[in-house]
Amino acid sequence: MNGRAHDMGATDRPFPSEGRLRCRARDPERGAVAVVVALLMVVLLAAAALAVDGGMLYAKRAALQSGADAAALAVAQKCAASLTDPQCTSSSSLAPSLARSNDAVDSAGIASLELDTRARTVTATTQPLQPGQQAGSVSLFLAQTLGIASVRASAQAQAAWGSPSAGPAVFPLAFSVCQVQGYVDGGMQLLQSHGKNINPGCTYGPSGQVVPGGFGWLTQDPGRCAATIDISTGSASSDPGNSPPSNCTDLLNKWAAQIQAGTSPTVLLPVFTSVAGEGANATYTLAGFAAFKVAGWKFSGVDALPDSYANQPPSVPSSLSCTGSCRGIIGQFITYVSLDTAYTLGPSTAFGATVVRLSR
Repeated sequence: MNGRAHDMGATDRPFPSEGRLRCRARDPERGAVAVVVALLMVVLLAAAALAVDGGMLYAKRAALQSGADAAALAVAQKCAASLTDPQCTSSSSLAPSLARSNDAVDSAGIASLELDTRARTVTATTQPLQPGQQAGSVSLFLAQTLGIASVRASAQAQAAWGSPSAGPAVFPLAFSVCQVQGYVDGGMQLLQSHGKNINPGCTYGPSGQVVPGGFGWLTQDPGRCAATIDISTGSASSDPGNSPPSNCTDLLNKWAAQIQAGTSPTVLLPVFTSVAGEGANATYTLAGFAAFKVAGWKFSGVDALPDSYANQPPSVPSSLSCTGSCRGIIGQFITYVSLDTAYTLGPSTAFGATVVRLSR
């Protein structure tokens, strides 16, 4: 009996259910999902920070770069026009103003503005200026959860200025150096390429027969009203004859429309110092470009556009009228600063034309 009872007691002891056995079998893995989720959250936050904060930083640096470009170009333009301009200084008020205007999100400022008048360069460095933040720092949004509260950001640009040494003469007509020197920012002139009165006091004028058969016209680029020249090569070839250049009808009509609208066109034209040869074999020795503000012209015996616009402009005084056999262009040489990237920078000349461009 006792043995049986003992056996029964042992047999009647409750056994764990099958479900409880399975739960215990899984116990070593409990919490693993939370670890994986936590790790994935870090990765997701990093990816979100890269997307959101990275995009914001990209936009910020683009705005800073635009501000640096604008500031450098603006100060360089002032210096190109006149080194005595009050804005041609390392403390120019133009620089911070343009830095701010190119950043619509936060207030950007000038970290430094370096002016080198000998090298003819302006270097502007911009940085963000956020309230409550160290100058130059950009606050981050999602990256703060990863312990990165801010990053440094800045941009730099350099603008250079100088006289154009190569590029297009958009109207293929060259002037003598004695027609230019001493006349920049002077009065309006009638520069004759052919006529009885010639150019007073100018021994190099085409009508002075220095180039028999040549009247200041340059050989055009194929199919367009322009002559690409390079001052470093020292010369340009002559296009003989007294006829107006071909391919220039549209340009001359555009000039007339601009004058009628009250905005006289300004063009960069080459200046020669001497000539050699005759007719099509003649060459002009070039010294640079001059800026000429056009008021009228007469390039043929036809007193109508496009060949002639000499007697219509009310701004042209009667003393400069070009009639009869007169051929020439009316206007004045001026100090002029261009941002046209078609021109190569070269040594400074006294002809009034200057180009400005970003050098880095």
